[in-house]
Amino acid sequence: MKGLSITFAATLIVVAIFLLLMMFERKKGERGMSFFERNGVLIGTYLILAVGFWTIVTIIMPMVFMVDLSFRPKLAPSQVGGPLDEYTLKNYRYFLFGSSTSAESWNTIHIRAFFVTIVASIILTLVNFAICYPIAYYMAQAATLKKLRIVLLLLIIPYWVNDILRAFAFRILLSENGFVNSVLDLMGLAGAPFDFLGANVGLYMALCYSHLLIMIFPLYNAIESQDHNQIEAARDLGAPWWHIHLFVVMPHAKPGIASGMTLCFMLTAGAVATPMVLGGPRSLWFTPIVYDRFYQLFDWPQGAAYAFILLLACIVFVLTVLKISGLKLGEITR
Repeated sequence: MKGLSITFAATLIVVAIFLLLMMFERKKGERGMSFFERNGVLIGTYLILAVGFWTIVTIIMPMVFMVDLSFRPKLAPSQVGGPLDEYTLKNYRYFLFGSSTSAESWNTIHIRAFFVTIVASIILTLVNFAICYPIAYYMAQAATLKKLRIVLLLLIIPYWVNDILRAFAFRILLSENGFVNSVLDLMGLAGAPFDFLGANVGLYMALCYSHLLIMIFPLYNAIESQDHNQIEAARDLGAPWWHIHLFVVMPHAKPGIASGMTLCFMLTAGAVATPMVLGGPRSLWFTPIVYDRFYQLFDWPQGAAYAFILLLACIVFVLTVLKISGLKLGEITR
């Protein structure tokens, strides 16, 4: 009961802070149609209830409960809520030192896996941006309607296959006896099969491929809203192509870039199935370690602590992207 009370109270505080931030972001003196005037009472009420239920019950409350759980010890069900159920930092201490009682040595395996996951996710997000930006620009500013439809179909149809099947397809493709090694052997380019899976090539390719659409569509939406005459004017004034993209298109597309990069980073850092299927014997992604805390060790408080650490890293990344881009939180949805 104590945990539930804290969860409800913390949820109310989070919702109150969120509402205050929304009010703070509204420009003073800006007065347009009210929400109910714009949507009607029936639709407006439905939207508030549906979005409120989805946000509070499926996002905020589980997160608050998880944070609360991360500060509690692992106990038998009969001891939960008893005198031993006190707040502790032992789960976070274990992440740092590999022991809940000793601080003699660092938990290098888990700390290394955490930073490798964060750094690899940042690099894969940048690679995704480099791949998706030209495609999004072509779709938004250069393609005819017929070509746009073809490109959209080519992008969407591969995603009718679910993540697990795609991951196993990459595994078959890149295994030592797979298609890629067979082609390299046939062409005489490799004396022995290359261990793509052991080198994590398959893992990085699959993570990058899985989130292409997450990056492309926010970019396309932002670039498509730009007046094409601005690009033509820059071109007529003699601006080189890189100058047009760097100083004309990208500043306008900042909300889409920020939105795509934050979504891509969070989904890459939080991926579980793909690292478990395609991770090599020497790879150590952080999310399978979190999974093991929950379902192999059945230590839910420690798993919650590990998950909360990853969540904090994602929040820091989002705030950093917003700081670099000079955007407010609400502007990345434009």
